[in-house]
Amino acid sequence: MPEEQEQAAVQEARSKVARAYAAFCKYRLFSQQQIDEIVEAMAEAGRANARRLAEMAVEETGYGNVKDKIAKNLLNADLLARTIRGMKTVGVLREIPEEKIVEIGVPCGVVAAIVPCTNPTSTVIYKALISLKAGNTIVVSPHPRAVRCTRETADLLYEAARKAGAPEDVLLCLERPTLEATQALMRHEHTAVILATGGHGMVRAAYSSGKPAFGVGPGNVPVLLDTSFPVPEAVAGIVEGKAFDYGTVCSSEQTLVAEQSLREPVLAALRTQKAYLCSEEQKEALARVLVRPNLQINPDCVGQAPTKLARMAGFEVPPDTSILVVELAGVGKEHPLSVEKLSPVLALRFVRDFEEALQTCEAVLRFGGLGHTCVIWSKDEARIREFGARMPAFRVLVNTPGPHGSVGITTRLMPAMTLGCGAMGGNSTSDNVGPQHLINIKRVAWKVREAAEALPLPPYEEKRAPVEPPAPAIAALDRAAIAAAVEQYLRERGLAAAQASLPAAAADIVDRFLAARGKAPAACPRRSAVCPTATPSGPSATEPTPPAQPVLIADFVCEADVRAALQQGRKIFIGPRTIVTPAARDLGEQHGVLVMTQG
Repeated sequence: MPEEQEQAAVQEARSKVARAYAAFCKYRLFSQQQIDEIVEAMAEAGRANARRLAEMAVEETGYGNVKDKIAKNLLNADLLARTIRGMKTVGVLREIPEEKIVEIGVPCGVVAAIVPCTNPTSTVIYKALISLKAGNTIVVSPHPRAVRCTRETADLLYEAARKAGAPEDVLLCLERPTLEATQALMRHEHTAVILATGGHGMVRAAYSSGKPAFGVGPGNVPVLLDTSFPVPEAVAGIVEGKAFDYGTVCSSEQTLVAEQSLREPVLAALRTQKAYLCSEEQKEALARVLVRPNLQINPDCVGQAPTKLARMAGFEVPPDTSILVVELAGVGKEHPLSVEKLSPVLALRFVRDFEEALQTCEAVLRFGGLGHTCVIWSKDEARIREFGARMPAFRVLVNTPGPHGSVGITTRLMPAMTLGCGAMGGNSTSDNVGPQHLINIKRVAWKVREAAEALPLPPYEEKRAPVEPPAPAIAALDRAAIAAAVEQYLRERGLAAAQASLPAAAADIVDRFLAARGKAPAACPRRSAVCPTATPSGPSATEPTPPAQPVLIADFVCEADVRAALQQGRKIFIGPRTIVTPAARDLGEQHGVLVMTQG
């Protein structure tokens, strides 16, 4: 496509999301009654046009058949509409008086709906009904192979909604659904949620868009025929499911698994149901035309009649053939026809016993169908429950054709065209997606208890930092007693040569001790010895002293002395017998104030 057309397609997507968002801002204020009237009008339009839309879908895409596409349209326009009738989606959903909680439904916004070519009209009906039922608006992106029938479906539903009172632009459809336009639709800032139905790449793109998304994985559905169930009845149901719309439903049967003891009855019942049993050569030819080397299905074979598929593979079958059957020796890459075939081709596998049947069914699911659907035909309750517990699938159907049971035609499951495969299938839900998935629930909650009632914690005492004891009151000390103690201290350390100066030195030390603690004048007179031959030395000596100049050597140095020297820019000379407090030594050595002398 030329760049100008591509840009126009992207711009169309952005414009329609913006218009749908403007419509949502009005539609979000509608009451439940107004919404229900609009949904009922849309459903009626879908029912009235079910046949015409089915014919358009088959004519445009070449997939499936008109009869079964009518059934798909009515599944949504009739059965789904009846199922969601009366469902509360906006406003107060419920009140729980005993818990003092009120739940309120809040719509999401604009829904981006990706529609496949295999179910182009029924999927539009389905996604439009559940989106508007939840109070949202919707923008539809058709498959390029099904633009005309998809747009026609969207247009007639939109007209019905408008006549019932819906705002303008509540349902829009892209006219040029290119890959870039669809990506622009999914990534638009006003797109609230994505409903993605299509190939693996499209579903992955939806989950990678940064928006909440409901996509579905592939369905490689195994069906186990147990020895406890009548073979003719089971085979009739299996063929009905496999033939439905020529196998385009993702939950149609892919591999029939039965014990060897049932071989002849199963083959006879298949022939009775007009199934064609392929020879080995025909099986190989069919595999070559149907399954590509990368195990992807040839799109030209999707949803084609069994007679046409046989002709494409180079052989002929009777015109009334219902399905083609191929017997396989195993499951996996070595057996290409054990994949999901999207056509009326059923694989057949016979095994030794029930345990091997379980293992084979699990292998089929793990070979491209994790989380989707499986089927068992049995009257043995214990085996049914064991099958349900063992299978890695979220729809376990009992005694019903796969397509009919999975979408809610023959079961009480929510009627749906989007069947979640859960985490194991890479999906955000394992449910059949309905309006309940397209709303958020706001909860108003009243206080019903004290915190201590909900959280009975053990006694807890906060740890506190230890409190240091207060310094002793120096002012109460006897100054004379302190001086005497200092004199005694000096004598004990060999200061006998300076006995005459001891009392003065002791007094000086006491004065400075008190001054450092704010108990005496900060300026303390020094009483120092004179050493005319002292020479600075040691690691603290930072300035040499002329040898002929006398040096005053301090007797005692405290922290206050060092700080005073720092402020005055001078040095303090100390000798071997000078008493230096630890704090004074640390500070003095740090700033180079103390100078050691030898004399």
